[in-house]
Amino acid sequence: MSDLDLITIGRSSVDLYGAQIGGRLEDMGSFDKYIGGSPTNIACGTARLGLKSAVITGVGDEHMGRFITEQLVREGVNTDGVKVDPGRLTALVLLGIRDQEQFPLIFYRENCADMALTEEDIDEGFIRRARAVVATGTHLSHPQVEAATLKALEIAREAGLQTALDIDYRPNLWGVAGHGEGESRFVESEAVTAKLQESLHLFDLIVGTEEEFHIAGGSTDTIAALRAVRGVSKATLVCKRGADGAVAFTGDIPDSLDDGEAGPGFPIEVFNVLGAGDGFMSGLLKGWLDGEDWPTALKYANACGAFAVSRHGCTPAYPSWEELQFFLDRGIKRPDLRNDAELDQVHWSTNRHVDWSSVKTFAFDHRLQLEEMEGYTLEKGAAFKELCLDAALKVQNGQPGYGILCDNRIGRSALHRASGTGLWIGRPTELPGSRPIEFEPDLGEDFGRFREWARENVVKLLVFVHPDDDAEVMQTHLARVRRLFTAARRNRLEFLLEIIPSKVGPVDDETSATLIQTFYDAGVYPDWWKLEPFKTEAAWANAARAITRNDPRTRGIVVLGLDAPEEELAASFSLAAKQPLVKGFAVGRTIFGNAARNWLAGNISDGEAVAEMTEKFTRLCTIWDQARNGARKGAKEHTA
Repeated sequence: MSDLDLITIGRSSVDLYGAQIGGRLEDMGSFDKYIGGSPTNIACGTARLGLKSAVITGVGDEHMGRFITEQLVREGVNTDGVKVDPGRLTALVLLGIRDQEQFPLIFYRENCADMALTEEDIDEGFIRRARAVVATGTHLSHPQVEAATLKALEIAREAGLQTALDIDYRPNLWGVAGHGEGESRFVESEAVTAKLQESLHLFDLIVGTEEEFHIAGGSTDTIAALRAVRGVSKATLVCKRGADGAVAFTGDIPDSLDDGEAGPGFPIEVFNVLGAGDGFMSGLLKGWLDGEDWPTALKYANACGAFAVSRHGCTPAYPSWEELQFFLDRGIKRPDLRNDAELDQVHWSTNRHVDWSSVKTFAFDHRLQLEEMEGYTLEKGAAFKELCLDAALKVQNGQPGYGILCDNRIGRSALHRASGTGLWIGRPTELPGSRPIEFEPDLGEDFGRFREWARENVVKLLVFVHPDDDAEVMQTHLARVRRLFTAARRNRLEFLLEIIPSKVGPVDDETSATLIQTFYDAGVYPDWWKLEPFKTEAAWANAARAITRNDPRTRGIVVLGLDAPEEELAASFSLAAKQPLVKGFAVGRTIFGNAARNWLAGNISDGEAVAEMTEKFTRLCTIWDQARNGARKGAKEHTA
């Protein structure tokens, strides 16, 4: 029984995309880092569309290789076929967007890891786990990787699997163009044509642009080239025609491309053609492997290609299945899809990585409260926050579902050390106690310092706000929160909004729900909400409804502690845990307050402080888990 839908085989790389648009690659000042390589892009693109995909490729035993394998896992791609090569480096590509016609790129692939794949790296059992094997043309360009690719295809054919080829012709990777010609997509070569035609009979589906069929068919007349390919292969041929969409041919090639089967096109603004073919292929494979007819499969393909050409990067541009359906149902509202706010929200919220269905959080991001304690110095404060992290890691013990809140001013060393530990990491941005909201000065003008933040950091903002605030104060809050939210999203950082109205005025069951709606109306869509521990089920239900009504794809809510005694927290957890949208808690002073005062005063050792905080955090986690399990049991009994 197949547990994989498809396995792609071929190149992988780290794509370094120039962040400046409209300049020469020579003049790029900064780059965004993405996963890349046609088969790797396709594996990710199909995984986003709900297929169970895997990739056979090679990466180096170094930082960039680990980036690729870790990103594949985040995207839901099986990595059993990824070979880690200790002797070679991961491939790199530098890319830029010059204008609507020029997209310069340089391949750094000399003796790279994926070109070291051999026949011995192809495991027959692994191949047989899939329904289809998808190859790309680059790995037919060299005898060693060609042999590995052909072995995978032959196993697939013997096992009755489906096979597909994305011609993916890159002349310089075939050695018929220079290093500086990475952008070139066509150079005539009889040798390349002959090599391709040796293996075209192995495929059930062959996909390429008109230029790629020119090289496969040995003619610059597209009809003649398609007929030449048909002469050596019975595969369905899908010819991409750029703005004119694509056509499929299952039998004889007619006299006109217009006579092939076609799907609807999508008139959108071209921003970046790099990776568009891999997006197209992902959509096509989704339709093909799901048994859709060719017009439907081509509709998926054209739409996925449209997403790709309208966004920065390759894999990051590709849609989720939910996003694709939303787009097909709603239609185009503006041709520059990357600037469609509604669509962008769906794209962002359905392509977030890591499962945070539970977040039990030790909040030691406090600055003002720590600074007011006797014996505090900046050096001591930083050392104590390292102890807080030690306690959090002891409780986490490598398990998922735990987090911290830590600041960059006092807790910088702990904050940086936490990266890569598997903890959820929230990082505050507000100036403590400010109202209207002011921001920490280290964020920079227009929050430019977000570029320096680790991507796993969550932007956390606490706002003391109340529905009864006067209009000027409320507008200041909304404007500043929206600026921060926009900057966070621009830098691909998740955003947590914490609202505390009880410190400003009287509250009832509608207060927080009213504020939540106010922020959504202002265009702020937090990934996370951090809310006070309400005293009634009605207040929780109202808040949850306000969130799901505006953003059904939100990450969820964490409930804060407000320095409450443990008994009060247990009661509030019991109430909050009944709401599925509440994913956990974020509690600080209840855990660290006593230890901090005693440690700063020199009354306890490092080990004693860590032990005390570990015990308290563990006890709160247990109380939360019991509350959650009790709520689930109660819900089951209620529906039984």
